[in-house]
Amino acid sequence: MFGSTAFGLDSALIRRISMANPALLHHNKTQFAKSIVELCPGVYTAVGYAASTQHMIEGASSITIIDTSESTAAAENVLAEFRKITRKPVARIIYTHSHRDHISGATVFCEGGELPIIASAAFSSDLIGKDDSTIAPGQALNRRTQAQFGIGLSPQQRVSLGCGPSDRPMKGMGAGHIPPNQLIENDCEMDLDGVRAQLIMAPGETADHMVVWLPDQKVLIPGDNWYHAFPNLYAIRGTPYRDFAAWADSLLLLAELGAEVLAPGHTLPVFGADRVNEVLTTTRAAIVHVMQHTADGMNAGLSMDDIAAGIELPAAIADKPWLGEFYGKASWSARGFATGTLGWYDGNPTHLGTLSSGARASHMARLAGGTDALQKAADNTDDLQWRLELCDHLIALGESAELLKAATLEALADDEINATARNTYLWEAERLKQQVADA
Repeated sequence: MFGSTAFGLDSALIRRISMANPALLHHNKTQFAKSIVELCPGVYTAVGYAASTQHMIEGASSITIIDTSESTAAAENVLAEFRKITRKPVARIIYTHSHRDHISGATVFCEGGELPIIASAAFSSDLIGKDDSTIAPGQALNRRTQAQFGIGLSPQQRVSLGCGPSDRPMKGMGAGHIPPNQLIENDCEMDLDGVRAQLIMAPGETADHMVVWLPDQKVLIPGDNWYHAFPNLYAIRGTPYRDFAAWADSLLLLAELGAEVLAPGHTLPVFGADRVNEVLTTTRAAIVHVMQHTADGMNAGLSMDDIAAGIELPAAIADKPWLGEFYGKASWSARGFATGTLGWYDGNPTHLGTLSSGARASHMARLAGGTDALQKAADNTDDLQWRLELCDHLIALGESAELLKAATLEALADDEINATARNTYLWEAERLKQQVADA
């Protein structure tokens, strides 16, 4: 997507070799190595073959597939691995929820046949029934999605997705989706060819989440309601409000099942009843903390910037490795909760009016002593976030600060533990450099 032109700038930033946060590299290496994991006899999970995981339940004479990946190429690779275990035909497919990375390889698993495709009655996907006449910021969503997942970045830049490996097949992205043809209204029990399963409605990352619980094997497949990373309570690509309270309630419900194996929709399975309970309850505690911290700050009249800047997880859970901010982020979540519950207005009447970016930049330049002084301040500050904001003022004034902003984004990416933030920093840096090259 991006060109390969290199740009010179009298700053050490632009000459830095792009590095990645060691913790993020470790997360990617340990959580997304390709493997077929046996959860218990006859139940398997494919990890690292796609952005999401896929699951196979072997029945007496057939198999059930749960979630199908984001591309037909990934689905083909997973099916080939499953076929090394059994040649039994696929009898049904279950979608845990409607995100594209879980529903886009179904045609491969159907192997040319027509199968029951089972999902929650609340299932809603933009892959089906999309109305192009609807007024919506589709181009903005597309751009931000590409940035979040680092589409077009080099493998050296895109070291992880946070929820999955950066190195995965992209051919047939979104192409293998089959709409569900069997919708489940309420919690129910289902016979998967001799394997007893319970389908449980558990809204969380999406409102249409339906988890799969195997009570005899004590195996729980929760979709994206849990994975080994801070939950993506707000996705920076842009999403409707994800109901934090409902997600927390679902995690409590799942913890009370007493599972001994947890096979998430991303990252490695978790084994052992005590550990499964711990990861579910501490993740719930993290969500509740975000809600309480944000509500307390809003009630106290704090600015959203101060609420987001001041959030920290309680000491009792702050060091849990599965709450590392590899995918979601607490500060983003605080903003998401505030806007999701009370909307954009933060209670400060100053914000009922507005200045354009250009007008605000003009005022800032006058305070600084002119645009040259503003440029000097941007060049000399060690605060990278402040440098970005000063660059935005300069760009709004028509000054050439795009390369300085790009270099600053790259510097921030070097230290960033969150994969989606890192990808976005680098993607937007490449876009800025391309703009300069094309000018």
